[in-house]
Amino acid sequence: MSVHSEIPQPDLSYAMEKARPADYTENGFYGRDIISVRQFNRENLKYIFRVAEEMRSMVERFGSADLLQGKVLANLFYEPSTRTSSSFSAAMQRLGGRVIAINEVVYSSVAKGESLPDTVRTLECYADVIVLRHPEVGAAAIAAHYARKPVINAGDGVGEHPTQALLDLFTIQEELGQIDGLKVAMVGDLKYGRTVHSLTRLLCLYDVDLYFVSPDILRMPAEILEEVKEAGLDYTETSDIHDVIRDVDVLYVTRVQKERFTDLSQYEAVKDCYIVDPELMALAKEKMIVMHPFPRVGEISYAVDDDPRAAYFRQMVNGMYIRMALLAAVLGKA
Repeated sequence: MSVHSEIPQPDLSYAMEKARPADYTENGFYGRDIISVRQFNRENLKYIFRVAEEMRSMVERFGSADLLQGKVLANLFYEPSTRTSSSFSAAMQRLGGRVIAINEVVYSSVAKGESLPDTVRTLECYADVIVLRHPEVGAAAIAAHYARKPVINAGDGVGEHPTQALLDLFTIQEELGQIDGLKVAMVGDLKYGRTVHSLTRLLCLYDVDLYFVSPDILRMPAEILEEVKEAGLDYTETSDIHDVIRDVDVLYVTRVQKERFTDLSQYEAVKDCYIVDPELMALAKEKMIVMHPFPRVGEISYAVDDDPRAAYFRQMVNGMYIRMALLAAVLGKA
């Protein structure tokens, strides 16, 4: 669905001005929108990770809590989702809150032509926080501009996916015990993959070496490479996964996204460029991890699932803890 052209388009720097990183220590997240990973610095990442660890301990011991009892989350998804939508719902319910789920906007007033601002302003009449996924870059910032309640970006087109990047970084920290000093390879669709865009931006806060592995037509966008340079980090681009597999500590794999291609012949040419299988894993370090934001469509063999280095299902569990921490924080209960 398109953001209607007659709707005033705010400067996307609005969200950044509204939520400066320095405001986020000791729950300055209260009442804030979560629009971009640019809102975060290392100190407030530590804060969210600490709250996520507390959430994990709570779930493991008690299963749920009443921290957000009486609060309501509106899950507004203009694009299909399994993990993000269900993990936000699970996070809210684990904390004692309730969920309004709108996962098929075709069955909502959007199908009648309702604008995004009107939709979010309607939902905030019933909910305390809105989680939004939308196919257009900048949609979350527009929603935040018009909403009085906090808006959390659950993915805006090929732009960003900040909560995924937070759970990815949290997973790296939990699995390897550190972030500084690591070698991180991102593999697959780096052009359209909003997860790798957001994760790269977060990793620019740390002392890491980055490797970008993709076909030429799916290279990491130039503006993100420029941000990596400005952060003073080293990076390497290659089309051959064998160039990096022996050295990396994190292998972050993404699917080639068929839905982002206008020319399906290009998709067919690159869809099977990289397949992580036991033979490839035999070349990797004994201590490393394989991650994937899912869904996968063949780029990681099912035979890899039993490898202790396969962290992608643990990564999913971490997503619920991170989203519990964010919901509690923006609602003032962290």
